[in-house]
Amino acid sequence: MAKNMQPILKRCKALGISPAVMGVNKETRRNPKQGRRKQSEYAIQLNEKQKAKFIYGVLEKQFRHYYEVASNTEGVTGENLLQLLERRLDNVVYRLGFANTRREARQMVNHGHIVVNGKRVDIPSYQVTPGEVVSIREKSRGSEHVKQILEKNAATMIPKWLELNRESLEGKVVALSERSDIDFDINETLIVELYSK
Repeated sequence: MAKNMQPILKRCKALGISPAVMGVNKETRRNPKQGRRKQSEYAIQLNEKQKAKFIYGVLEKQFRHYYEVASNTEGVTGENLLQLLERRLDNVVYRLGFANTRREARQMVNHGHIVVNGKRVDIPSYQVTPGEVVSIREKSRGSEHVKQILEKNAATMIPKWLELNRESLEGKVVALSERSDIDFDINETLIVELYSK
């Protein structure tokens, strides 16, 4: 399995995104004297694609597949693409507050700590559909690390397309995500323009 091992803060600075999007609490300062030359249209489009890939932890081949599925689905291609990325199991685990970052959520899924409709799923790219229930496995709930994560994320805002029962540690997907549910700055139309060349 391929894995992105780039330093998070360095990559965030290069892509111009806040480290908070990645779950890192450190803010980077930009040197105002450091000027960058004007980027070409292609460079701007490429930067948006790299940003989306980095935030969701997806590599090129898989991202390209998501684009092809989104373009063959009825509706706006860019919004369909973001919806597919939001429906990934590792992202749903992160959005429910079961993990501090998407990387940590991916690891939890890989290690078998997450169950979907009562069955263990260890594939981070699993597409969760409305009506499915995502929860932490019974054996894993007693873990000290899991308890710390849940305590830390107790006040986390859950998107409206998800429902969380904090007592039973179960989250339910009640609808498909909408464009307004994406809480970071990304221009999906630039990604569509890049791939449609």
